[in-house]
Amino acid sequence: MRILRLGKPIFYSMILSLSVFYSKAQIIKNTANNDSKIEQLLNEKRKINSSIALNDRYKIQIFSGESEKAKKTVVLFKQEFKEIDATIVFNTPNYKVWVGNFKTRMEAERNFVEIKKKYKNVLLIKPNK
Repeated sequence: MRILRLGKPIFYSMILSLSVFYSKAQIIKNTANNDSKIEQLLNEKRKINSSIALNDRYKIQIFSGESEKAKKTVVLFKQEFKEIDATIVFNTPNYKVWVGNFKTRMEAERNFVEIKKKYKNVLLIKPNK
């Protein structure tokens, strides 16, 4: 009986040491390759997230109409005003081009004056979410 009592602690310590050994063997070092396309997609996602319309933001609508014309308007706008973001929003039955993401009405009105020189049907809006 005495041998069995000493054998149990040794048996349990061996099982414990083996389980620790196997658990450490399963640790995998996972290194992600920093691909330039992944970084580019992350930057685009950050840009899109920052341009999501909020209730307290002002936008300028420069176009309302067909899809193809809206896409052309966005491309032309981005060439002329590189520092202002432009997005296309679909409200049945028209595609609308909204530009900017202005915190204050004063900031939106300053840009509104400059944009109105290039585009004729311009509206200052505060979209609801």
